[in-house]
Order: sequence, then structure tokens, then C-alpha cells
Amino acid sequence: MTGYTTQDVAKLLGLSEAQVRSFARAGFLTPGRGPRGDLRFSFQDLVLLRAAKGLAAAKIPARRIRRALKQLRDQLPQGRPLSALRIAAEGDRIVVTDGETAWYPESGQVVLDFTVSEIATKAGPIARKRAEAARVEETLTADEWYALAFDLEITSPDEARDAYRRALELDPHHAGAHINLGRLLHEAGRLEDALGHYRLALQANPDDSTAAFDLAIALEDLGRTTEAIHAYEQAIRSDPRLADAYFNLARLYELKGKRAAALRYLSKYRRLVE
Repeated sequence: MTGYTTQDVAKLLGLSEAQVRSFARAGFLTPGRGPRGDLRFSFQDLVLLRAAKGLAAAKIPARRIRRALKQLRDQLPQGRPLSALRIAAEGDRIVVTDGETAWYPESGQVVLDFTVSEIATKAGPIARKRAEAARVEETLTADEWYALAFDLEITSPDEARDAYRRALELDPHHAGAHINLGRLLHEAGRLEDALGHYRLALQANPDDSTAAFDLAIALEDLGRTTEAIHAYEQAIRSDPRLADAYFNLARLYELKGKRAAALRYLSKYRRLVE
């Protein structure tokens, strides 16, 4: 069974188990249930609970915490590691930053500042123990291996790759596992292997803009510009608001000397970001 128990969460975040259960009832978390009906929390739940702890310690009313963190829950990046995420309060607004963009899910009057990597460092050993037990018991589903791999990415990328492979052994058409395994292989410099997984993700879901975009980046890194252009164009067909794809297309067409095409895509990029 994947996920962090109430006891795990309390120990990791310095909360009482009663506080964890109280926050779980507040409605901004999405815990699952263990075989005996006990709560099981995801890594995203840990992030939200850490934010809740900071707000509660600053005497923010419970109703306001619920409202702010429900907003935050919907805006957290999905399907990728959260190690770069920062949550802070500036003036009367809570700021969420992922290294590229910042957004304000709700107002807040306190200074709240922590890095998610701090939580990941503490949570990593628990995820590794779960992976070790799962390899022996062999009871996890493909989706459970996928969720476990996601938790392992920040502190144990090798074990995360193994967990994604186990998910794919159970479900060879799991697009998310192919994308994330491809990204880890890409980061490790294994570009050709990454390409294979991105393409398998697109076979499983031809409309997956993330798979197409990541494929394009890998092709760029291999110097295969024409193929990268086709992949970026596939990405924007799936998601016409994918601003970075327009920018990269403009850059690649500029390199090819096709200035009119470059300007066309750059214009679309500017309209999206403005």
C-alpha cells in the first residue's frame, strides 16, 4: 500500500496525529485509505499540510486556511516532482513559485516560507522502505508503482526509474510512467532511451501534449531539428495554449532561416504570455 500514514505525516511535519486528522477533515487534502480504512497521504498532501501548519501557527482563521489551501491544491503542478516549489506569504498574499512562474492562491497576512525539498529529504527514507517492501511482496498495481516512483524521484532517482519500469511491466500502455521514466533517462543523458519512452507514451495517448513537448526537447538535444519542429507542432495541436512550444518553434525556425515562420510563432507566443 502506497502513501504516508497519519503517524508518518505527524513525525515528518512535527504535527500531532490529532492535528493531521483535523486537517484531513478540512477538505483541502485528498488522502486515500489503507487496507484497514486508515488514512494514507500523498506527497502533495504533505506539501499542503506543511503550508497549513505555518498558517495555523500564525493564527490564521481555520476557514481562511481551508479556502486558501483548496485553491493551492488545484494549482500545484501535476505529474512532475515538486522539489523546486516554494510557498511563501508576501504582504497579504500567499505566493507559490515553481522556479519559473509565481501565483497567488489566496490572501494571507503571515510570513510563510519553506522549500518542498526539505519535506522530500525527510520523506525519502519512508518511500524507499515502501519500495523495498513492495519489491518483495509484489502486490502493487501499475498506478501504485507509478505513485511510489513519483515520491522517489526527488531523493532516489535510480529507485524511481526502477519503480516506473515495474509500473510499465504491469501496464505497458501507462503513458504517465513512460513520460516520467523518459524524463529521468533524459536527465541522466540517455537521450535515445528517453525518446523511446516518449514515443510509447504518444502511442498510448496521441493527444498527450507533455509527451510531444518532451520528445521535441530530446530531439533538439540530439540535434534533430526538423523532427523536433514536428514534435513541437504536435504538442500545440494537442494544447494550443502551450506557450513554450511556440517560443521554441520560433527559435528553431529562426535557426533554419525561415524568418516569416519564426515571427508567426513568436507572435503567438507573445499573445499567450501577455
